[in-house]
Parts: sequence; structure tokens; C-alpha cells
Amino acid sequence: MLRIKSINITFGSYYQHTMFIEPKNSKGWLEVVCGSMFSGKTEELIRRVKRARIAKQSVRIFKPKMETRYDKAKVVSHDDNYLDSFPVDSASEILDWIDGIDVVGIDEAQFFDDGLPEVCNTLANAGKRVVIAGLDMDYLAKPFGVMPNLMAMAEYVTKVHAICMQCGSVAQYSYRFSKKGGKVQLGEKDQYEPRCRACFIKGMATQTAGRRR
Repeated sequence: MLRIKSINITFGSYYQHTMFIEPKNSKGWLEVVCGSMFSGKTEELIRRVKRARIAKQSVRIFKPKMETRYDKAKVVSHDDNYLDSFPVDSASEILDWIDGIDVVGIDEAQFFDDGLPEVCNTLANAGKRVVIAGLDMDYLAKPFGVMPNLMAMAEYVTKVHAICMQCGSVAQYSYRFSKKGGKVQLGEKDQYEPRCRACFIKGMATQTAGRRR
């Protein structure tokens, strides 16, 4: 008779999701939280900023003025958590509002202009902790805006994932139901959904076939 021995397997830390804990560092640094839509990027930004406030640190959050899906002046997650923010027209404006601030949060970084990486470096070099959240890829799965630069410069990069709405697997792509319009097109669940690699490729192929008909 064949006997099957049960084996308990414990995965190492590489396979585990670990909550980001602030390093014991009095100097400035950059943190980037990236991923697809509906992956919890803003939620994680809010969590880190709230922890900074508990630690009695002064914080300020910025977002691009064009981002008005939920609120003109607040940073709001898909789970309806929010914090007050400063909407700005350009990255350089951030430098006008950081006197006395210990922690700077920046949401929807992919929508900022090309000056954001330099601004973030300036802040970190001045001893400030900078927490940045943004989409790492656009709806065509191409690197989005200044995010690649920020990820390369950051001391800490956290990639968060959503759940594929087609098959339930881990999702890292933001699938847009229509290719009409430009790269920057604000939208919600009626226009986008998170997908895994296989389902994203399948959807893009279907869109391409539809155009050819």
C-alpha cells in the first residue's frame, strides 16, 4: 500500500507580504508605492501618513489638481478612506508648502510633470521623508510618466497588487475597456478593471480583433 507522508512547508519571507515599517533613519529618503488600479496604493499611502501623525510628525499630502474623481481637495482611496491634501498644478509648487513638514505624501504621481523626481530628491536631500504613490503602468502596460524614474531613485519600493476581475489571480495590469481617448483618462470601475497577465493579454487581443472587423 502506498503511503503519502504529509509535509508542512513554511515559505520564507520572500513569499510573505510584510507591512512596511519605517526605518530608524533621521535622514531623508524616498518611498514609492506602485501597482495597478484598485491595488490599494492610496490606501497604503494613507496608512503610512497616519502612522507618521501618530509619531507626532508633521505631514502634508499633495496631489495633481486634475485628480478630482472623489474630491477636489482630499486624497481618497477606493475604500473611502481619506486625508486632506494640497492640490497643485505643478511639481515645483510642492516646494512652496513644506516649511516645517517632516513627511511629504504625494498621490497619483504618474499624473505629475517631469519635474517631480527632482522635487522629490530635493525634499529627501533636505532630510524629509517622501512617500509617493502612483500607477507604474498605463492602460497599454507601458511605464507611466515619471514613475520609472521615481522607482529607480527611491530607497524603498513597494509593489502592491489587485485581484484579477476575470479569474481571481493576482493582478498587476489596469485594463481599460476602450482604447478611445489618450493615455490620461480618469475613470473608475465602469472604465477600468485590474487583470492578471493572461487575462490582460486576452482582452487586448479582443480589442485589436474588434478594430480589424
